[in-house]
Amino acid sequence: MSTVQQFDRSRLQILSAADCLRLLASVPLGRLVYTYAGLPAIRLVNFVLDDDTIVLNTGEGEKFRAAERGDVVAFEADDTDLERHVGWTVTAIGHLSVVSADEGAELRHRLPLHSWLPMDDPQLVRLGIESVEGRRLLPWAQRPRSQ
Repeated sequence: MSTVQQFDRSRLQILSAADCLRLLASVPLGRLVYTYAGLPAIRLVNFVLDDDTIVLNTGEGEKFRAAERGDVVAFEADDTDLERHVGWTVTAIGHLSVVSADEGAELRHRLPLHSWLPMDDPQLVRLGIESVEGRRLLPWAQRPRSQ
């Protein structure tokens, strides 16, 4: 059974939730969007995907406090090939939470958790994905024609 590709008004391919999760698992860096002092804040973070949960290391700053509060946050990751003019972007939304010490030890043993910043006493937080959407820019010859 073949899947019909869907496209948005910009002729970007609309990705399925399964494709979005597969693409998220393929890259090590993303951007966490949360609220800091009443305004949007965006931070580049290393992460891993654990089934349908994004797991990341953080210090005891504002991202950690957002996890303690259970804030609703957004997360975005992408990949582009500037020479071929193709790429994709995925956005996930959900509640951020703190990973317990016991579960954190198990996750650190099982998952390749790294941080691009040196951290004293890193804490694990997770984003339980409640919605995910993505778009892909296909090679020119594979894009639908405009009507």
